[in-house]
Order: sequence, then structure tokens, then C-alpha cells
Amino acid sequence: MKIRLERIDTQERVTVEALLDSRVTGLVMSSEFAKKQEFKLKKLERPINVRNVDGSFNKEGLIENTVEVNIYYQGHKERMEIDVIGGQKWMVILGILWLACHNSKIDWRTGKVKMIRCPEEYGKQWRPVQGKSGWEKQKKEKVKKEAGKKREEKEKMKK
Repeated sequence: MKIRLERIDTQERVTVEALLDSRVTGLVMSSEFAKKQEFKLKKLERPINVRNVDGSFNKEGLIENTVEVNIYYQGHKERMEIDVIGGQKWMVILGILWLACHNSKIDWRTGKVKMIRCPEEYGKQWRPVQGKSGWEKQKKEKVKKEAGKKREEKEKMKK
């Protein structure tokens, strides 16, 4: 499926053919493509081991970086962090976390993807996180932020 990626720092956009693959856990971008497009890499605190479909470790090594991009598809816009790894045939792969989150209607024979069942959180920043869905992490961050605002308000009222 064709998607547009937007660099966060420059707002430059590029259209790519993304692969939908339910065998891939997260979202993946080819390191060669990331370099060619000059995406700003963000170093992971803890690198992630990558396993192939057969269970063996990926010969390209660990995922050490992500890129933050806006993804555009059929009028939808989302900010996502995508894992960057070398040796990929595809520029971008949208895996099971993305597929499950959107629960899109997919016609596998024609390759058409319809975004008719997007979550109500759609359009907000979404980041897949190892071991959790991105929405779960985002909701926790929102609760923390709201709690911080309430504390600030209480502090102001005390003064």
C-alpha cells in the first residue's frame, strides 16, 4: 500500500510502498532507506534483538535506532516511531501492532486497505512500545500529564 512519510524536523514528505505483514511485530524501516531520505535517527536506550520468522536471530543485528515520522494514508495522519534495521527488501513494513490497532478492512486479493474502523484515539501520536501497545503507553502518559497539571493548579491556588 502506498503511504506518505513526513520528516518531523523538515516536514518534507516522501511516498513509499509499504508492506503489510502480520508476522512482523512492530513497524520497521530499512536503514538504507532512512539514510537515503535523511531521516533523523533516535538512539534506543536498549537495543532490541530481532528474530526472523524461523526463530533465528537476524544477521543484520539489533535494532538500535528509530525514526519519528508522520504517516499519511487515505486522509489519516499519525505520528509514529518506526524501528530501523538493515537488510530489508522493503522500505517500510507495517506489522501486527499497526494492523491490530487500526483493524482495517483488507482485501488481500486486490491489495486494497480501507480505514473504516480506526480507534477513537486516531490522529494522536501513536508509538508502538515493546511489550505494550502504543495506545496503552500513550494513555498512561496522558494520565501522568493531567495529574501534573492538577498538581500545578493546586500549587498555584496555595499561593
